[in-house]
Amino acid sequence: MKAAALLFIICVHLVSGGSHSLQYFYTGVTRGINFPEFTDVGLVDGEQFVYYDSNTRRYVPKVDWIKNNIEPEYWTRVTQIAQGHEANFKANVGIAMQRFNQSGGIHTFQSMYGCEWDDETGATDGYEQYGYDGADFISLDLKSTSYVAPVPQAVITKQKKDGVAAEFMKNYLTQICVDWLKKYVQYGKSSLERKVPPQVSLLQTDPSSPVVCHATGFYPDKVMISWQKDGQDLHEDVDVGETLSNHDGTFQKRAELKVTPVERKKNQFTCLVEHKSGDPIHMILTEEKIRTNSAGNNLPVIIAGLVVAALVLIAVVVMVVKRRSGIHTAHDET
Repeated sequence: MKAAALLFIICVHLVSGGSHSLQYFYTGVTRGINFPEFTDVGLVDGEQFVYYDSNTRRYVPKVDWIKNNIEPEYWTRVTQIAQGHEANFKANVGIAMQRFNQSGGIHTFQSMYGCEWDDETGATDGYEQYGYDGADFISLDLKSTSYVAPVPQAVITKQKKDGVAAEFMKNYLTQICVDWLKKYVQYGKSSLERKVPPQVSLLQTDPSSPVVCHATGFYPDKVMISWQKDGQDLHEDVDVGETLSNHDGTFQKRAELKVTPVERKKNQFTCLVEHKSGDPIHMILTEEKIRTNSAGNNLPVIIAGLVVAALVLIAVVVMVVKRRSGIHTAHDET
């Protein structure tokens, strides 16, 4: 995959039922594209709640429930921490380039870490993943409390991080992170427990392209989208996409169906969308319900929204971990 597009493997841990999640995404990029050199995005249950980038250099709340429950001094403290992360990530992009024998071009260095907690069973889990140019670089194995390096260039980082850093990160992910997650869930209870039904549309760029069943605006993120042919589940010629985040804290998902005009005339195709906000939605495929470019609809805008959402949910990177606060981990040079 090419880093210039900033479209990487999306490693979002979606949860359901009584489960909750806290995630942080750090991304450092080389100069040359219209994107901040460093970003720090925090999500609770898939909803963005904090943000920092190297352009504004300020850590800011993105939802009222965190803004109204945290003292003003908090934002000064985490801003200083994020500025330290920014400096480290800029340095690490250069270090990674050296390890991969690269002298130029656009490159990315990323980190995703977080924890999950089930408020019904009490079960917890955690993860830390790193990557370079959209590919896996190194990750933490909680069971063995050691790092896994899938590429030779990450071996030196594994050697640095195994031991004290790995032990700290395991403690952070299994205890400190979970404690903060519980606080955040309590702060945002009314918002995080809301149920918003999806808006479903059938989209097609031209008569020969796949038909897209697009569900958007729903919350929480757990949704099932499937295609049926004459009332039977259809698996062939169906491509279900990832669940992505919208800017307003809701989510979107799509499922493509490859079908010829002849097949559509002979059979009834239905998109089935299931979400906990209400009864399943059955969208029968008919010419009248399809929105296309030729009809003057906003299909290009919707597709562009998918790309923008993906930028927020990019994942994976590498650096030695030290504790700087009970809120975030710190990332030093590789």
